Amino acid sequence: MKINCFSAGIMLTMLAALTLVMTMNTAFAEEKMTWDKTFPLSDKVIHEKVTYPNRYGISIAADMYKPKDFDKSKKYAALVIGTPYGGVKEQGAGIYAQTMAERGFVTIAFDESFNGESGGEPRHVSSPDIFVEDFSAGVDFLGTRPFVDRNKIGAIGICGSGGFALKAAQVDHRIKAVATASMYDMSRFFRNGWQDSMTAEQRNKVLDELGEQRWKDFENGTPMLPAGFPAEATTSIPEGIDPISSEFWEYYAMARGHHPRSHGPFTRTSDMAFMNFPLLNYIETISPRPILFIMGEKAHSRYFTEDAYKQAAEPKELVIVPGARHIDLYDRVDMIPFDKMEAFFSKALK
Repeated sequence: MKINCFSAGIMLTMLAALTLVMTMNTAFAEEKMTWDKTFPLSDKVIHEKVTYPNRYGISIAADMYKPKDFDKSKKYAALVIGTPYGGVKEQGAGIYAQTMAERGFVTIAFDESFNGESGGEPRHVSSPDIFVEDFSAGVDFLGTRPFVDRNKIGAIGICGSGGFALKAAQVDHRIKAVATASMYDMSRFFRNGWQDSMTAEQRNKVLDELGEQRWKDFENGTPMLPAGFPAEATTSIPEGIDPISSEFWEYYAMARGHHPRSHGPFTRTSDMAFMNFPLLNYIETISPRPILFIMGEKAHSRYFTEDAYKQAAEPKELVIVPGARHIDLYDRVDMIPFDKMEAFFSKALK
């Protein structure tokens, strides 16, 4: 049930059509592009593609959205938005970014390092440390835009990026408020198994296997990457797969959310780092900055959000969306509580 992003190659024909201009801190803005999202472009926003470095020197690719009535002489509140674990910015994160821009915020939806259109080698690596850093890199970028009030920057994390956003906020006080949707604590999942069912013996067996895989990767000169989602959208769910995998297949492998850069699993040895990198161990220190937790009533992942909510300090709020499954908070604009999110960030970033 692990999911990743990025198909090999960065669409050279599209890049040849882009006009990029350098800004004073190595950010780039696109003048022309082919719309490559899983959702339609809103006529209520201004969109541009940007890139900027994280502190490891990896180039992060993002989509920036501004309100249609954008006034460059004003200072806006801004949001940095992470993808579901394995998703790309052209999917759910982009929907959140575009919708919040319609409501007056400057937003960016970004691809994590090693994935999507962002840089970093080898491809398809998953790193809790660097994925957390990527949120702070987004704050670096937004806070140096002349039209952004750097004291009014918040973060939104969807699925796995919910844990990364919370981890970033624990040490990056520039993040003034955090919202999560269908949050996954990926470190807890990899270390403890689904619903904390992994025994110490099972964990040690997995770690032994990962150690052996590292030797194989070193000898092969490249990390082992499991097979991913199909390159083209499918029309049906394979028979016999478990309900959770079936749900992810519905989104990532079918027309609903399929994107050619959303590959599937990460490199096998990526799992090792998560077992040694707890994400939410200092979540209570985010206080007094507020946290908004959003989860679906029928989400298989809700125990991650429920436990994080209990562990977090005030101010905090938990919103349960009636009838919603885990993936419904990726793209179901009729279910995602955007009114609540607008009110939350408007108050927190005033």
